[in-house]
Amino acid sequence: MKIYMRPICFIFILLGAILVGCNSPGQNSTATEEASIDITHKLGVTKIVNKPSRIVVFDIGALETLHELGTKPAAVPKRYLPEYLSDIEHDESIVDIGSIMEPDFEAISGLNPDLILISTRQERHYGELSRIAPTVFIGTDNKDYLHSFIENTRLLAKIVGKEELAQEKLEVLEKKIQTSQDKFKNDPHKALFLLYNNGRFSAYGKESRFGFIYDVLHIKPALEYTIESVHGQRVSNELIGDINPDYLFIVDRNAAVLGNKANKNEIENVLIQQTSAYKNDKVFYLNPNIWFISGGGLTSVDLMVDDILTMLK
Repeated sequence: MKIYMRPICFIFILLGAILVGCNSPGQNSTATEEASIDITHKLGVTKIVNKPSRIVVFDIGALETLHELGTKPAAVPKRYLPEYLSDIEHDESIVDIGSIMEPDFEAISGLNPDLILISTRQERHYGELSRIAPTVFIGTDNKDYLHSFIENTRLLAKIVGKEELAQEKLEVLEKKIQTSQDKFKNDPHKALFLLYNNGRFSAYGKESRFGFIYDVLHIKPALEYTIESVHGQRVSNELIGDINPDYLFIVDRNAAVLGNKANKNEIENVLIQQTSAYKNDKVFYLNPNIWFISGGGLTSVDLMVDDILTMLK
């Protein structure tokens, strides 16, 4: 009997040692670390699961980038989506979770998401959204637009495991941006960027919400000011005439929000017609879905560069 008990006891002891090893605290900790990552963003540090599969996306720029990287979201605010994201709008498997200003918290909670991506328009809801799922702020920084856009793209690529593809797309886009910068480096003409809203104009300068043409493309600004406001600086028709820009870029807000285009004759009033931009046929109307609703994503940034290069070829 003793001859057979010893090997059996040894086997049980060996199995026990293996099981204890598998359940050791150190190995559990390593597995947990590999299954999650910490994301540092504007509103704090958020721990998320590695390669989340149920992503709720409020920021349109982030949505574009994920779309370019072949990642399908679980839910988005489908109202106001630009035309180039129409496949997402009409995809019934992607849940509509309210608007970019007013999230449908009940619908979001019901999805049991493992990540929510937001930007400035949803910043005030960060606390409530964070109680539903890990929430990350992914908006661009107007004071350092290009750098923050690149970093956001790389972050999103890391989250979904598409770093190589993102880098390829960034390299193509960065070359196009460099082409623009080279083009406008020696161009003495100055531009004014205006948002038109119900008969009123707001101007935007460097490091502003619409500072892209100055900060990224290096077009020279016709107006220098340091007001930090998402609403820009209110300017009169008389002031626009006095500024006398060589290039005039206009975004029609109502066309973006309400789908109602403003009367061109109302925008190009008598004082606007006195500017060099008007006289030289350099008044340009930018796509409001790209410039007002979107921006900050791989698709929109590419389209924004193309817009300007095409208009000022």
